[in-house]
This record gives sequence, C-alpha cells and structure tokens, in this order.
Amino acid sequence: MVKKISLLGSTGSIGRNVLEVVRQYPDRFKVVGLAAGRNIGLLREQIDEFGPELVSVADPELAGELIRSLPGDWHERILFGTDGNELVATVSSAEMVVSAIVGAAGLTPTLAAIRAGKDIGLANKETLVMAGDLVMKEVRRHKVMLRPIDSEHSAIDQGLDAGRREDVARLILTASGGPFFAVDPEELDKVTPEQALAHPNWDMGAKISIDSATLINKGLEVIEAHYLFDIGVDKIEVLIHPQSIVHSMVEYCDGSFIAHLGIPDMKIPIAYALTFPERLELDLPRLDLTAAPNLEFQKADLVKFPALKLAYEVCRSGGTMPAVFNGANEVAVAAFLANKISFTEISKIVIETVARVPRREAADLENILAADREARIQAELLIDSKQNHHHN
Repeated sequence: MVKKISLLGSTGSIGRNVLEVVRQYPDRFKVVGLAAGRNIGLLREQIDEFGPELVSVADPELAGELIRSLPGDWHERILFGTDGNELVATVSSAEMVVSAIVGAAGLTPTLAAIRAGKDIGLANKETLVMAGDLVMKEVRRHKVMLRPIDSEHSAIDQGLDAGRREDVARLILTASGGPFFAVDPEELDKVTPEQALAHPNWDMGAKISIDSATLINKGLEVIEAHYLFDIGVDKIEVLIHPQSIVHSMVEYCDGSFIAHLGIPDMKIPIAYALTFPERLELDLPRLDLTAAPNLEFQKADLVKFPALKLAYEVCRSGGTMPAVFNGANEVAVAAFLANKISFTEISKIVIETVARVPRREAADLENILAADREARIQAELLIDSKQNHHHN
C-alpha cells in the first residue's frame, strides 16, 4: 500500500527528514503536496524529485518565480500564502498531512487538514499550544489519527501504550538543556545568536534552536503534552538530560518508568508517525549502550529559565493565554536573531507580554488568532521601547 502524503514545511529541518524517509521507501509513500516558505531553490529540487500535484510558497512573487523556472504549465498547481497552505493541506488525494511549518503559521492549514478528514503527523507544536482544545475536539469529531512527530511526544505516545491512562502518575519530558544549561546566569546576557544556534545534540532550525536554549521549547512541549495526552499540567515534569538519549518517560502509579531511548535523529519519530503501528527499518546507526555516556538527569532551574515556569502558569490559566505566550515568543526570538534584543530579554518580553494581554476564552479560531495578533503587537512595542532605552 502506498500512503499519499502532503508535506507542510518541506524545506525546513523536519520536512527534509520526512523526505529522507520517503526516499528510503519509495514503494511505501507518494508525496502529493508540498508547502514551503522562501527557499524555492530547494523546493524546485523537491518538485523535480517527488512530482507533487500541488505546491505552495510564501507569496505571489515567489510563486511567479517558481512557475517560470519549471518546465510545462504549473500555473494552476503553484499556490501561495495561507490559502495555498490550506489547499495543499486538503488536497483530495492526500491520506496523511505532515505539519512541519514553524510557528503559528502551521495552525490554520493543520486544522483545515483535520476537517478534511486527513490523518496528521504533527511536528508543529504551536498548533496544539495555541488551540489545543479546539484541535483535539476536531480530531475526535472527524475521527482522524493524530500522531506526534516531536521526539519527546513520540516517546510519551509509545510509553502510554504500556499501560492504562488512569494508571499514569506523571509524564516526564526530557530536555538537553541547550547550549547554556551550565552557563552562569550573569553570562547569559552576552550570548550571541551564533552561540545560541549551536545546539549540542540535535540539528534543528533557527527558531527551535533558540527555543531550546531559553527552555521555552520545553514550555511549549509541556502545553502540547497537556492537550495531546489530556493530562493535567501538574503531572507533567521537565528533567534536564544533557545526553539526549532518553527522549521522554511515562511513570505509572506502581512506580514503573517506561522510557524511550534512541540516538537523537528525527527520522525515528517521523517514520513511526508515518507507518504507525508498523515500524520501518531505517538506515541509521544504532544506539550502542556499551559506548553510550552515563545518563544524567537534573531538575530544570526555573529561576534561571523563568519562561519555563511561565509556561506552566499559562497552561493552568488556559483560554487564549498559551497562544499569547507563543506569539510573544515568536516575535522575541526573531528580534534576538536580528540582534535587536539580548538573549535574556527573550524571556522578559514573553513574561511582560503575557502580563499585558488579557485572557479570553479560546472558543473558536478567530479568538485564538486575535490573541496571537495582540501578543505580537505588544511584544513589538516592548522590543521597540527596549531598543530606544538602549540607544538613549
């Protein structure tokens, strides 16, 4: 059986890994849709190799450029923007949609895919952070399968197969701690984007690398796990595990810990999501336990990484607050990467934005997107005021 896949975020780190798995099993998968942002050089190669029915890019200029570069008539098949992403996500031939667009932009196409009855491989955690209740309701209503691709959530998903939900005591998300886990808090102000992008164990895109360094990534994952597995946020714990070998654990009421171990390679959770419940043999090095380093675990320092503590608070608060938290972070990370603010100011801006934007019910997509917009405006204002302050 060939599974037909639409891939949102095809030129990013996860998207490229998805296509690696497809490449290894051409008889198992057919790519029918590709959505990318601005990297049309790579997208052009992907179109040549995989021959999708529909393609989407960031804007009309890029769409025009892509159409001109392709042989034959692609006018009807190259789309752009949010509408383009949604059309790629709902293309009738697709059975599964892999959602790997970075950030809030992944929400609307993922929701559209669910409503169109597609199974979902979810690598875009913002979808559940911003609209967890709404998305999971739609998953149940349309009876689709949603499989997490995040390595931590994939690990927990597999750990939950070992017992009954009512017997779960805790979910334990592991975090590498990023590049600055051992750095003195006073030194964090001087961190450059280059240093923050150098992740010790995983090869990730810029946004997730920075989120990993601030530990906001774990905050987003805590919120995602709360909605995805329908478990109280106070039963979700983060442990720093610098070796990135234990990808996460489920603790049961009898004291059993079910842990998922493996080398840090995204192709493992991707392949599992694509072929669940089957497992594919992957052309990857195996984890050699005799050569593996000692495995260490320690509690996350919520004083040094205050945004992680805030993630728990916004998750308890619910409503539109997780969307506000996420929107403020996206703006702050972009400002840090553009050298507009310091590393420690990322968390400060997120904290201040969450304090400024009122909580509303997350009843529908409109409310959630409005909260996201409001958070971004407030975060931009805070960044501008900090910049002016630095210049004076």
